[in-house]
Amino acid sequence: MNIGVIQERGPFDRRVALTPAVVRRLTGAGHTVWVETSAGDGAMFGDAEYLRAGGQIAYSPAEVLQRAELVAKIARPTVEEIRLCRPGTALMAFYHMAVANKGLLDAMAEGGLTAIGSEVVQLDNGRLPVLAAVSEIAGHMTIPIAAHLMRSSSGGRGILLGGTPGVPPAHVVILGVGAVGSAAARTAIATGARVTGFDVHPSRLRRILEHVRGMETCLADAEAIAESLTTADVLIGAVLTAGTRTPHVVTRGMVERMKPGSAIIDVSIDQGGCVETSRPTTLAEPTFAYHGVTHFCVPNFTADLGRSSSVAIAQAMLPYLLKLAEHGVDAAIEACSDLRRGVYLMRGRRP
Repeated sequence: MNIGVIQERGPFDRRVALTPAVVRRLTGAGHTVWVETSAGDGAMFGDAEYLRAGGQIAYSPAEVLQRAELVAKIARPTVEEIRLCRPGTALMAFYHMAVANKGLLDAMAEGGLTAIGSEVVQLDNGRLPVLAAVSEIAGHMTIPIAAHLMRSSSGGRGILLGGTPGVPPAHVVILGVGAVGSAAARTAIATGARVTGFDVHPSRLRRILEHVRGMETCLADAEAIAESLTTADVLIGAVLTAGTRTPHVVTRGMVERMKPGSAIIDVSIDQGGCVETSRPTTLAEPTFAYHGVTHFCVPNFTADLGRSSSVAIAQAMLPYLLKLAEHGVDAAIEACSDLRRGVYLMRGRRP
């Protein structure tokens, strides 16, 4: 099968969907991989590495998209990219349809394309394996971001996350202890911060206590969350409802009762945000303040760790790309329930 990867053109996005190591696996299985020139530059993967891995270099996105039967992307494709695809092409990407422009699906339907959402490819046990790979990176990233936001020069409370002898640590509240929340909790505990994790699933709270010693856990309800936020220095929003817009777990009133100089990192902003006062920001201007509380709400901020994010995503996508390429898109989706759960469109039609 002809497989394509093009450059991610979102602002500050340094990731690439296929690394040379993954291209080597695909070409070793007998497939042809077309890589747009410079697609891997942001992640420090040069064209020469792709050539050594058996890939073919193309010199425009149009050339890749006209040749490929299967396209691997990270960010959702643009309407312009969709219109360059041949009828019947399958595109695997993080669509986050709950907050996507409706015209995106319409354009794909017109082209008879197949849309596979990496964020909703789901195992029988409910785990989202491709999303989890990048979510763990996002979780680890939240703590150094929080440390920066706590600095006085950033408008923060001037608090060292882990404290020192005689100096109390920061209180970090984490809403949701899935992939993002668990990674954030491990990193925060390692710094010495006081950590409280909330979740609606008792089984997740039990599991995180088995792996992260020293944190506090609480079953999520509005009253408990509101009380905890009055003492929080940092709130990390890691709530996920797969495939749908994230509900506002933290209300405007709760934010207004937080301490001046405290910070919110709303990782859920990719799906609309779990804090009522959140709105999307960018890596160029990542924060804004509301009622004295700094908000960091950058969608896909893992784009700033181009190489690590690319490696994690490419490795997680590889088993599914191999199935799609080996069996053909239609047969692979029919045979693999994980992929079937991730299909938004099948040859232009809703499944």
